[in-house]
Amino acid sequence: MSAAAVARKRGKPASGARAGAGAGKRRRKADSAGDRGKSKGGGKMNEEISSDSESESLAPRNMEEEEELEETAQEKKLRLAKLYLEQLRQQEEEKVDAREFEEDQVAGRLKEDVLEQRGKLQKSVAKEIQAPAPGDIRILRGHQLSITCLVITPDDLAIFSAAKDCTIIKWSVESGRKLHVIPRAKKGAEGQPPGHSSHVLCMAISSDGKYLASGDRSKLILIWEARSCQHLHTFTGHRDAVSGLAFRRGTHQLYSTSHDRSVKVWNVAENSYVETLFGHQDAVAALDALSRECCVTAGGRDGTVRVWKIPEESQLVFYGHQGSIDSIQLINEEHMVSGADDGSVALWGLSKKRPLALQREAHGLRGEPGLEQPFWVSSVAALLNTDLVATGSHSSCLRLWQCGEGFRRLDPLCDIPLVGFINSLKFSSAGDFLVAGVGQEHRLGRWWRIREARNSVCIIRLRRVPRPAAAGS
Repeated sequence: MSAAAVARKRGKPASGARAGAGAGKRRRKADSAGDRGKSKGGGKMNEEISSDSESESLAPRNMEEEEELEETAQEKKLRLAKLYLEQLRQQEEEKVDAREFEEDQVAGRLKEDVLEQRGKLQKSVAKEIQAPAPGDIRILRGHQLSITCLVITPDDLAIFSAAKDCTIIKWSVESGRKLHVIPRAKKGAEGQPPGHSSHVLCMAISSDGKYLASGDRSKLILIWEARSCQHLHTFTGHRDAVSGLAFRRGTHQLYSTSHDRSVKVWNVAENSYVETLFGHQDAVAALDALSRECCVTAGGRDGTVRVWKIPEESQLVFYGHQGSIDSIQLINEEHMVSGADDGSVALWGLSKKRPLALQREAHGLRGEPGLEQPFWVSSVAALLNTDLVATGSHSSCLRLWQCGEGFRRLDPLCDIPLVGFINSLKFSSAGDFLVAGVGQEHRLGRWWRIREARNSVCIIRLRRVPRPAAAGS
């Protein structure tokens, strides 16, 4: 047995093994000593390492900031691009909204035009009208006798009034001053300026404001240039007082009616007579016309309202009032309003021979108890294509009315105090004022005389209730 084997058997390591073990122990001690040395010098090492780490950490931070700056520039470009695209989108949306608005406006206008042509347009205006205050009424005085008729120029800048004193006065709406006076003409006198020598009963002005027509008790129709008040022509042909005149809108075709019971058609541009229509059984008191080739007349004591279809030379006859029908006006192409001396006001539709609405005793009663009589309705007016109507009498007030839906009802709105006979009423084209011709006597006679009345033209400003502001405005 060898010595190594004997030693292993006895549990003692061999010398080579001991040498290897000693070397291993020395290596482990050296490693542990190295570790201890490292741990002892760790403070300085750690401090040096931490300072290095700070410098190393600042470098990426600066790099990150530079990157952020680069990204901000890019983001700015991106933001500006997005803003530009948003502006383009908003502009396109505004264009679309504008087109839609225009289309809505055009559609609304076309709808109104269709309704107007059909005579069914009824704008709701009456409910916005406020009762005028005393300061809203201007009084223009210049005529010596009762005002009988008046017209407003299409631009609402001037008023023409005529009276029993045979004069015609042109007034400025803004200042209330006289712009021109057409004096009375003496019968049989030669070389004098043209004018009327008898009561002027009616007037009309063309829709373009070019021609003014006036008719009198001497059976004459005088044509004037509205701007300069220069006399242009005189139509003769009626056999009694000319009581009604109206131009067809958009043309220079003139309709006239008379106490001779006839309706005549004239061409003012060519100074020519066209034709005569007959049908009324008594003196015709009033006439009106719009765009269609037809006119409406109030038949006075024959108790009828007639619609004259000029091309067909035919007429429609309407009954409803019990007294003399002295005034009439078209509201639109299919509806009209009339007043009579039985105190009633009627709304008519051309499709029915009876009134759609009839308001009796529209201005109340007068007289002693038990002998009461209604106040005569001496004049009517309507704001074109709306539900606003005005009536005049000698009851010391002018009354405004609202037409119900479909013109089947007439409701009072307010009273405007005016003393005297209200012989003529006209609304301005814009509906912002109403003009009344007031006199001491009725325009067609001298049944009463109200001495406290003043022969004057009254301009009544119509104020409207301000509309509530839209939500969120």
